[in-house]
Amino acid sequence: MRGIKRERILRVLLAENRSNSFLSKNELSKRACCTRQWVILFLKELEKKKLVKGTKVIDYSGLIKYWLAIHKKPKKYREYMIKEPLQFLKKVKLDYALTSYQAENFVQHHLFPSRVDIYINEEDLQKWHSLLIKEGLYGKGNFRVIIAEEHVRYGKRKLNSFFVVSLPQLIIDLFVEGGPAEEAAELLLAKIKKHVS
Repeated sequence: MRGIKRERILRVLLAENRSNSFLSKNELSKRACCTRQWVILFLKELEKKKLVKGTKVIDYSGLIKYWLAIHKKPKKYREYMIKEPLQFLKKVKLDYALTSYQAENFVQHHLFPSRVDIYINEEDLQKWHSLLIKEGLYGKGNFRVIIAEEHVRYGKRKLNSFFVVSLPQLIIDLFVEGGPAEEAAELLLAKIKKHVS
């Protein structure tokens, strides 16, 4: 749980980072679903590394790199082959958030969207599975369902009629993917740094 709490705090800090305002420690603990005491201890650790001052991010890239170093990649996922994955997603009424290739393509158009990756809740897995096998085939394919805790979808937004993870979460996921996705993460990070500095 300790790693999950740290990732939640980092996700909120990075997603809510604005030059003119920042969250109180109470608000940060609420949004990160952690105790205030836990938030204070972790912020002290981040301050020693000169990544934050209070709840204000002072080194956005450094904080992303720190998150990447402690990040635990979700181990549970399923793959499917779906004929028109985006058309399928438009019809679905279940909670999800796009990440990696397709999400990056919506945000900055650098990567070819070779695969659709979505985060879902574990309790929704059977519903997703039933819908997906009606639409396509189960097994290695172009549609990946990643089972992760709900907070991974913190800060999701709607783009082109689809729900997409927050920019910090997308950057982490692209770095983890590696290869061309890592290059896309660097480009996205460079654009964000221009706006936050």
